[in-house]
Amino acid sequence: MPEFTDRYDAGAQLAARLAPRWAGRADVVVLGLPRGGVPVAEVVARELGAPLDVIMVRKLGVPAYPELAMGAIGEHGVRLTDEGTIRHFAVTAEQLRLVEQQEHATLERRAGTFRAGREPLDLRGKTAVIIDDGMATGATARVACRVARQLGAAHVVLALPVASRTTVDTMLMSREADEIEVLATPRRFRAVGEHYRDFSAVDDARVAAILGAGRGPSPGGPAGGVGPEGSAGSEGSG
Repeated sequence: MPEFTDRYDAGAQLAARLAPRWAGRADVVVLGLPRGGVPVAEVVARELGAPLDVIMVRKLGVPAYPELAMGAIGEHGVRLTDEGTIRHFAVTAEQLRLVEQQEHATLERRAGTFRAGREPLDLRGKTAVIIDDGMATGATARVACRVARQLGAAHVVLALPVASRTTVDTMLMSREADEIEVLATPRRFRAVGEHYRDFSAVDDARVAAILGAGRGPSPGGPAGGVGPEGSAGSEGSG
């Protein structure tokens, strides 16, 4: 049976884990990984009483198998590649360049859509709590942690409803995050979506609405409200 009804249920359970230590602290900022991590982060931010923002990262998919990560890129030029995967699938330098170019364009476009003219939250000296709906390979999570540090975060917490046990061990050894909180690390982990009853795809408009409600109005108009998750869902987790 899936551990979580939907992303809002996952967010509530994750918030309950994090609240005893992080609720009500002025130095905490919650950062959701788009797209599926943002509804989870919305609940966590509300329960912790912390501001919410998005941290922009894009997976670099193997050309023949786009769902398989061969690396990831983030804002401010942060980049990570998995040389073993690149060699295994004989990905050429030109193929890698084209994938990066495409994903960078998507990252820039979505950052504009999601923030709607608002400046990113200032992370200098803050505790950045990075949230996703799950972690398979860890590529996007590692890059997200690096982006947060580059933006001046003093402490980085990676918080996830579910993750591959092997990937969590790898993340711990990499020390990309100062702390990792995971609710479930199933022995037989295959895909994040298997641990949700409702894992529908989250679209760009929903992410923008959640962030607008969490950050206040954009320079040109009012923020939109959000309700319980319906048909919206995720593009997948790295």
